[in-house]
Amino acid sequence: MGYTLLGYNFGFVKKTLNSKENKVLLEMLYQLRASSGLRQSDLADLLNVPQSFISKIESGERRIDFIELREILKCLRSDIIEFLTEFENKINAGRK
Repeated sequence: MGYTLLGYNFGFVKKTLNSKENKVLLEMLYQLRASSGLRQSDLADLLNVPQSFISKIESGERRIDFIELREILKCLRSDIIEFLTEFENKINAGRK
């Protein structure tokens, strides 16, 4: 039992916390925050959340949804389209 959406086949949706894609996403977010010169607590302050919120995301303990990703990227002054394009490129490079 599964379905296809936008050319992707979703036979069985696997847990994503430990997926390769999630690891790429978390590494990209960490690198972006670090290159912005922000500590976890700085980003947390910008988002009005506890520092542990950022820590749990970066450690892979907590998933983020699209709206949260968008807000994080806005705080890091990163274009969401460029970020998602880079993400897709990294994922696809690993499949070759």
